[in-house]
Amino acid sequence: MLKETLVVAAIRPWNMKQFRRWHPPQGCRKVLISRKEDLTPERLRKLNPRYIFFPHWSWIIPKSVHEQFECVVFHMTDLPFGRGGSPLQNLLSRGIYRTKISALRVDGGLDTGPIYMKRALNIGHGSAHDIYKEASALSFAMMTDIVAKQLRPKPQRGKAVTFKRRTPEMSKLPSRLTMRQAYDFIRMLDAPEYPPAFVECGDRRITLRNARLKKGSVSADAEIT
Repeated sequence: MLKETLVVAAIRPWNMKQFRRWHPPQGCRKVLISRKEDLTPERLRKLNPRYIFFPHWSWIIPKSVHEQFECVVFHMTDLPFGRGGSPLQNLLSRGIYRTKISALRVDGGLDTGPIYMKRALNIGHGSAHDIYKEASALSFAMMTDIVAKQLRPKPQRGKAVTFKRRTPEMSKLPSRLTMRQAYDFIRMLDAPEYPPAFVECGDRRITLRNARLKKGSVSADAEIT
């Protein structure tokens, strides 16, 4: 009996780790795609996937892919609130500590597709790296549910709010933040491959990681370059 193929397209190390740990539903086999050039209609037709899951992908999914195959992305907001880039950073900069992972079908718009399901995620503490690892584990559990329960996506409902993607220049620690805001700012940028929070001192840059919030103060690891 042929097994259904489940493709996971992912690039971050925490998602790679979850992929290796993941046991897909019975009767399914998993295939990892981790390079942009491998996500082609030609290769996908050979694999003939039931779903293509994107727990994190840094590139636009080609129309030739999402129109031929059922593509599912995972977004760290309670859609339609928070469409667009840098969801974790935009949430924390707004003082929002409870969110949801939304699993949605790709339709060519900016996080506008119908929703399969949502799961709650607390982002009140921990580094961005810690939160991404937790979100990854949650996303893979959602993949299992989508497949096993044969969930069908439903249109998004509610007022749409769109986030703008952050740039490296926006990692400079602003002045006049509360202790909680400073803590959130440092930790929301604290993950591998992300530009960390920094302050400038003359011609030197001090980068900040591993923030700890204490009563009346914030401490962090600093590196001067």
